[in-house]
Amino acid sequence: MTTKSTTTLPEARYTFGGDEFLFVEISEEMSLEANFRAMLIGRGLAEKKLDGIIELCPANASLLVRFDPDVIAPNSLETIIRDIEEGVVHSDTTTLETRIVEVPVWYSDPFTAEVVERFREGYHQNPSGTDLDYAAAVNELESAEAFIEAHHSSPWLVTMVGFVAGLPFMYQLVDREHQLQVPKYLTPRTDTPKLTIGHGGCFCALYSVRGAGGYQMFGVAAAPIFDPQQQGPDFADFMIFFKPGDIVKFRSIEEAEYYEIQEQVEQGTFSFKQTPVTFDLKRALDEGSAYNNVLMEALNVD
Repeated sequence: MTTKSTTTLPEARYTFGGDEFLFVEISEEMSLEANFRAMLIGRGLAEKKLDGIIELCPANASLLVRFDPDVIAPNSLETIIRDIEEGVVHSDTTTLETRIVEVPVWYSDPFTAEVVERFREGYHQNPSGTDLDYAAAVNELESAEAFIEAHHSSPWLVTMVGFVAGLPFMYQLVDREHQLQVPKYLTPRTDTPKLTIGHGGCFCALYSVRGAGGYQMFGVAAAPIFDPQQQGPDFADFMIFFKPGDIVKFRSIEEAEYYEIQEQVEQGTFSFKQTPVTFDLKRALDEGSAYNNVLMEALNVD
C-alpha cells in the first residue's frame, strides 16, 4: 500500500455488474487512504438504511453493493452513492469509530509446521527451512524470532473480510519502508490449518476455516473468528467476528496458554479482549509508531 494524501485520490469509477451489483472503484492501487474512503462511503450508505440494499462489501480499494433493482433503480442508487462520495471527499473527517482487538497467536506451532513439511518441494521458493525462516530472510531480519517480534509489535487494520466466510485481510499500520512483505507460495497448497496466520505480499490473513491457501504460514490463533453455531459471547450477534475497520493487535503466546484458551472456547466462556477506539487516519500517517502505541495502550485501560 502507498501513503499518499487523500486529496490526490481520483473520483471513483462506477460499474454495474449484471442487474444486482454496483462496483465502486475508489482507486486502481491499494492504499490506506483508499481503504479509509471505501469504509466511509460504505458506512454512509449503510446509515441511510435504504430499501433494496441487500449487501455491502467494502474491500481494499473499492466497495461492492448488491441491490434489488425492483426496489431501488440502479441509476438512483448510483446518484445516492456519488453524493455520499462527494460528501466524504470534501469532509474534514479523518476519524473512524471502531475497536481494537487482541488476538493471541501461537507462533511456530506444530499444526502449520506439519503442513509446511507436506507442501515444500515444488510448492515453495525455498524447500529448506520454514515459512518463518524464509520470511525473515526476505525482510532482512536476523532470525525467525526477529520476524515474529516485528509481526506482533505493531497493530494491523482489517481492510476487508471475505474470500471465505469470515476471513479478515489486514494491513500493518507502519510506514511503507517497514512493511513486512513476503511472496505467496509458488503453487497454492490444498491444505491450510484453521486459524492460520498467513502472509502474502504486504497483507496478513487469518484463515477462518481449514482449506486451500497460498500465503506463508507463521502460526495459529487460539480462538475462532467464524462460528455458524454462534456459540460464545463473541458470536451473540453474528457468526462472523471481524469487520472492516477493526484494528488487530497480535499477542504471542506459548503452548500452555494456547490450550488454556482452547478449553475456554470449548466451555463457551472465551471472549477476545477488545475496546472501542477512534482511529485517526491523519495521526496514523503523521505520527507513525507513536500513534500505534496510543492505539495499543487502549487495550490496557480498564
